[in-house]
Formats: sequence, structure tokens, C-alpha cells
Amino acid sequence: MRLAIMQPYFMPYIGYWQLLSAVDCFILYDNIQYTKKGWINRNRFLLNGHDELFSVPLKKDSEYLDVSQRSVADDFNRGKLLNQFEASYRKAPFFEEVFPLVTAIIKAEYRNLFEYLYHSLRLTAAFMDIATPVIISSTIAIDHSLRGQDKVLALCKAMKAGHYINAIGGQDLYSKSAFDAHSILLSFIKARPITYPQFASPFVSNLSVIDVMMFNSRDDIRAMLSEYDLVT
Repeated sequence: MRLAIMQPYFMPYIGYWQLLSAVDCFILYDNIQYTKKGWINRNRFLLNGHDELFSVPLKKDSEYLDVSQRSVADDFNRGKLLNQFEASYRKAPFFEEVFPLVTAIIKAEYRNLFEYLYHSLRLTAAFMDIATPVIISSTIAIDHSLRGQDKVLALCKAMKAGHYINAIGGQDLYSKSAFDAHSILLSFIKARPITYPQFASPFVSNLSVIDVMMFNSRDDIRAMLSEYDLVT
């Protein structure tokens, strides 16, 4: 079985969905520490030909809490964020098809950050026809005090995975010999360059999947999901 394990991100770039599509089972971390400077609750979209950050604001709380312990801010102005997307993408070729999905994601009334992110992942995966089962990490019977590679190996063994696939950015985090010792093949997914027309501006890469969906048909997006190489 091919397994991937990732943090939850808010409407991440196409590479995240390639990884989800490439495996037989996908573990989504909920009991992992929230990182303020990461991409858990923010991403980038196209605004007047340039990339611009958007985010889901959070309640002020300890920086040491897990994602599942953080909450969406009570004053999160969902309408304002939707208006930003509408203003940026209303002339995009697939706006009418995609904006209802974006609306359902943004307007979801979940207060718990993990639940909000998990809901967005499920809706987007369904839109792309990705049927990979997603399992929440805290539901798997391992020692959850483990960290890093040790935790990944424990999850692989618990799931009886023979092949672990990680995002290419994690190459320095894992030891091939450690996985070999448990008879687990270690691979990294490397996205091939993907471009598509974005109005009349020069292409801006690695934006939120919202951008991908606004400018590409569902058939073209499904084709993009296979535009990667596995590196061992």
C-alpha cells in the first residue's frame, strides 16, 4: 500500500493534490503543532497579475497548541474573503462552476481549525474526483508522543504500508536506510512544471488550487494530477 502523511493546509497548491491522488491512503495530521509562519491557514491567489496572500484568521491562543486545538476567529469576515476571490476571478473561464465550491468552503461554520480545513479538503477532493481515503492521524493507535521520522514510521507500520511517498521538500527529513530497515520503500513526489493561461499576465506559479480551478476544466485538472515523477 502506498501511503502519504501531511499537515492540513488551506486550499493548497496543485502538488498537494497530486500527492493525495498518488497514494492508496492519506493520513491527515490533526495532532501536530500549529505553525504560524507555515501554510496551514493561508495561501496565495492571483490579484491584478501578481500573487497576494489570503488567510483564515485565528483566535489568539498559545503557539504550542496542535492544529486540532486552534479555533477560527469569531470575527472572520467570510464575505470579505469571498468578495476578494470574486473580484479577482469573476472573468476567469471556470468562475461560474468553481465559485459555488469556494463559497461552500469559505462559508462553512466550523469553529475548530482542523474541522474547517478538513471540510475544505473533502469538498475540493470530491470536485477533482479524488477518491483516496483520508484518515485522521489521532485515530491511529500509535505512540503519538513520537516526532518526525519516528512518528511517520510508526504510522506506516500501523497502516501496513509498503511504500511511503512524501512531498519533495521533505527529502532532508528522512533516511532511506531507516525505511529500508522496516521494508518500506521511500519515495518523493516531484511535480513537473505546470503552466496555464491566467488572463493576459505572465504566469504566476504555485498559487492556491483555487487559481488552478478557475482557469482549467475539471478534465484538465485531473490530467495535471498525474504530472509528477517519483524520486527515490
